[in-house]
Amino acid sequence: MAHPKRKTSKTRRDKRRTHYKAEAKNVALCPTTGEAHLRHRAYVVEGNLYLKGKVVIENYEKVKA
Repeated sequence: MAHPKRKTSKTRRDKRRTHYKAEAKNVALCPTTGEAHLRHRAYVVEGNLYLKGKVVIENYEKVKA
């Protein structure tokens, strides 16, 4: 198995890792409720579950696992 001839310096290693950054999530505002939510995800407002601005489930309660 091949081995490196020289040790990779901390500077060179860290330069390679600079491209891995945390990015902010895309947040959208619902036109119906005005609620901020993650895109392409259902969200709860006042006990109702919404998806694409429409009520999917009324009186929604989160399942406890």
